[in-house]
Amino acid sequence: KSSTKAMEKELVTCSLQGKEKAALNRSQIFQIPGVKDSETKVIVVLGKAGMGKSILVQKICQDWSNGEFSQFEFVFWFDCKQISLSEKQYSLKDLLLEFFVKPQGESKEIFEYILQNPTKVLLLFDGFEGLHDHENFPRCSASHPEKDLCSVKELLSGLIQKKILNGCTLLLTARPKDKVYQYVSKVDKTFEVVGFSPQQRELYITKYFEGLPYRDKALKLIKEREYLFSHCYSPLLCRFVCFLCETVLEMGDQSLPSTLTTVLLKFVQQKLTPMQTDVTAMQNQESLAALARIAWYLGEKHQSAMKSDLFPSKEVKEFALKYRFFLPFAFPRCSDSEEEEFGSAFSDFVIQNFLGAFHLMLSEEIKDKSLTKYLSFPSKKKKLSNWLDLVPRFLAGLLFLQDDPDFCSLSNKDVKQSTKKQKTLLKYIRKLQINELCPERLLDLLHCIYETQSNYLLQHVALRLKPDLSFLGVVLTPPDVHVLHYILKRSRKEFSLDLRNSSIDVQGLKDLVGLKNVSSFRASLSDTVKLWKSLEQTKDYELLRASTEKFVLDPFKAKTMKDVSDLSELIEMQKKMINCVQDASGCSGYEIPAIKNLRKLEFALGPVCGLQGFLKLVEILGAFPSLQHLDLDALSENGIEDEGAKSLSEVFPTLTSLETLNLSQNKITDVGAEKLATALPSLSSLKTLSLYNNNICDFGAEKLAKVLPVMTSLRVIDVQYNKITGAGAQQLTDSLRKCPHIKNLMMWNPTIPYGVLEHLQQLDSRISV
Repeated sequence: KSSTKAMEKELVTCSLQGKEKAALNRSQIFQIPGVKDSETKVIVVLGKAGMGKSILVQKICQDWSNGEFSQFEFVFWFDCKQISLSEKQYSLKDLLLEFFVKPQGESKEIFEYILQNPTKVLLLFDGFEGLHDHENFPRCSASHPEKDLCSVKELLSGLIQKKILNGCTLLLTARPKDKVYQYVSKVDKTFEVVGFSPQQRELYITKYFEGLPYRDKALKLIKEREYLFSHCYSPLLCRFVCFLCETVLEMGDQSLPSTLTTVLLKFVQQKLTPMQTDVTAMQNQESLAALARIAWYLGEKHQSAMKSDLFPSKEVKEFALKYRFFLPFAFPRCSDSEEEEFGSAFSDFVIQNFLGAFHLMLSEEIKDKSLTKYLSFPSKKKKLSNWLDLVPRFLAGLLFLQDDPDFCSLSNKDVKQSTKKQKTLLKYIRKLQINELCPERLLDLLHCIYETQSNYLLQHVALRLKPDLSFLGVVLTPPDVHVLHYILKRSRKEFSLDLRNSSIDVQGLKDLVGLKNVSSFRASLSDTVKLWKSLEQTKDYELLRASTEKFVLDPFKAKTMKDVSDLSELIEMQKKMINCVQDASGCSGYEIPAIKNLRKLEFALGPVCGLQGFLKLVEILGAFPSLQHLDLDALSENGIEDEGAKSLSEVFPTLTSLETLNLSQNKITDVGAEKLATALPSLSSLKTLSLYNNNICDFGAEKLAKVLPVMTSLRVIDVQYNKITGAGAQQLTDSLRKCPHIKNLMMWNPTIPYGVLEHLQQLDSRISV
C-alpha cells in the first residue's frame, strides 16, 4: 500500500500570476534553459499540504540512486521541520556529512571535492515553510560561511544568497500561500503538485485494495460518497478515506461517513478502540486532550514538530508514538561523545488540524464568545495560518457532533460547554454578511457549513448568496466545487458564475453548469471547450446545448497567444456543434450565443507576440457578427504595425456592427494609414476611430481626410501624437467642413505649430487642441 503513495502525479508549472499551465514530467524538473552552470539554481515546488511534495522529493532521491539525474554526484535531502528545531551551530561540512548521512570514506576529502564541484550537488529542502518564522529569515553574515559555524537557517540563507557552494542546485518545497518568495530573492523555476485527477483517484483506490475480495465494492462505496471522493484528489486524504473504507467493510458495514470531520473522528476512534479497556479509555481520553493542546499551540507557531522531552508526561509521549499520532526522529550528533537527542513530529497535517479543532472544542480556557475569531470568515487579510487551514471546518463539524457515540468515546468533557459554543457559532453565522465575503472566505464558510450537515445552516447560507458569484483567479479544488454545487442546488435564486482562471476540472464545470438555477457562466475558453468536447463525446446533447446558451464571453480580453488560440478553437467548435446539435434538436442551424453576442474584444499581447497574435485573431474576427468595440490599445504596446493594419483592413467588410475601433500605440505609419483609409468606408456603423500615438505623417493624414466625408456614421476621430505637420492638419480641417456628422477631431501633434492649430480651431470648434 505504501508504494501507491509514490504513484506518478501530474505536475503543473505555475507562474506567480497562475496564467498558463502545462504538464511537466519528473525528468524535466531540473531543466532550466538560459541559466549558467556556474550559478546556483533555485527551484521551488509548490503544493498544498498532503499533495505529495515529500513523496516527490523521496522519488527524486530514489530515481537518482537508480541512475537518473546523472548530472548530480551528490544529493542531500533535509526535512525542514526537523532541522528547524536544532539550536546548535554547524559548519557546512556538518550540515552535509553529519545531518544527512555519514560517509563511509574520509569525510574531509569528500567535502573538499564537493567544494570544488558545486554544480554536481543537489540540495533538497522539504517543507521550507518549517524553517522560517513569522517575521524574518536570517541572512548569512559569516565571513567564511563554508567553514564557520552557523545556524541551520543561516547556512540555508547563505546557499540561497550564493555565498555558499555557488553553482549547486537547490530544490525547496513549500505550500502555495507560504511567503517563500519573500525569503528567496531569485527563483529559476516554479511548479506545483496539483494532486490526483478523477482517473488517478480511481487508480489509487484500486491499487490500495488490490488483492482484497471487496476491491470493487470499496471503489463503488467511496465513489457514492461524492464529497469524500472529491477529497481523494489529495493523496493524503485519499489514504485516510481508503483506510476508513477498509475498516468499515471488514466490520460488515455498508456506508461511509458523509463529512471530513466524521471520517477523522472514526479514524481516530478506530485506532484506539481495538486495544482499549475501561481503564485505558479514560487514560486515552486524557492523553488525546493533551495531544490536542500540543497540536493547537504548535500550529499557532507554524510548527508540526518538537523535541521529545517537551511532552507533558511519559504517558502522553508513549500514547502519541504507540498510535502513530507522532513519528520520532533523531537529531544528528557532531561527535560520538555527544548525547543523542530525539524529536517527534505529527504524522501528517490532517491529524494536527483535527486535534487542533478538538482542543478548541474541549478547552475551557477558550470561551464560547472568543470561538468565532478562529473562523475569521469576513477578513480579507487575517486568517488562520496555512498550518491550520482545516481547523475551522473540523471545529464546525465537531460542534454538531457532540452527541455522536464516536465523539463521546474520545472525550469525557461535559457537553454543556460544547452546546454553548454551538449556539455561538449559529448566532455568528446568522449575523454574518454572507454577500460581502470575498471568494476565498465564502468557500471557507461553505466548507464549514457543509461539515455541520445542519439543514438550517445550509438553507440559511443558500438563501443569502448573492446572485453574481465571482471566483475569478481563485483556484477551485474538487471539494470546493462539491460544496458550492451542494449549496447552490438548495437555493431558489438564479446564479451567474465567473469561473475564469479557477483551474476547475471538466467534471466540476459540468456539475455547476448543469444546475438549473445557474443561468449564465464565464469560464476560461480552454476549460469550456474541453467541457463541450466531453459532452459531445458522451452524446449529452441536451446539456451541451444548455451549456452553450449559458456561456458568456462578452467582454473578452486576449492577453496571451493561448487566448487567441482558444478563441480560434471556440470558432472551430461552433462549426462542429452546428452539426451535432442540429441532429439532436432538428433545427436548421445553430450558433453559440456567446460568439454571436460578443460586443467588446480587447487585444493586449504586447510587443513580443503582438503582430503574430493579431494576424491570427484577424482570421476569425468575421465570426463575431455583433462585435461593436475592437480595442488594440495596451499599456505594453502591441505594435501590430503596417502589416497588422493591412490585414485588419481586409476584413473590414465583415465587421458590419463595429462602432469603436481603437488602434492607438501600434507603430502604424503612412503605409498602414493608407490601407486603413481605403477600407474604412466599409465600416458602415463606425462612430469612434482612434489612431492616437502612431507614426502617421501628412501623406497618411491626406488619405484619411479624403474618406472622412463618406464615413457618415463617424462621430469622433483621434490622430493625436503622430507626426502630422501643419499641412496635414490643414487637409483634415478642409475635409471636416464636408463632414457635419463628425462632432470631434482630436489632432494635437508636437509637429504642428501651436499657432497653426489654434487658428484651425478658430475655423472649426470641433477641433480639440
